[in-house]
Amino acid sequence: MAEKFVGDYLKFLPLLRRSPNGNVWISFDKDADVLYVNFSNPQDSDDAELSDDDVIFRFKGDEIVGFTILHASKRSSL
Repeated sequence: MAEKFVGDYLKFLPLLRRSPNGNVWISFDKDADVLYVNFSNPQDSDDAELSDDDVIFRFKGDEIVGFTILHASKRSSL
């Protein structure tokens, strides 16, 4: 059981290795159905952009510092 649990999370490893600075914080708010992914402190952002598919990208200058996926559980990849 524990091996299966850890194995599921290890599937994230290729994505984590490609993160901009090697750090990733992920949080899922089940009640709001929102997934937060941050590569640095979210308060570091100075701009944000909402995409057509309800993803909010946060930037500091030209660098992406995180993104928020709205309606996360309704996505086919989750």
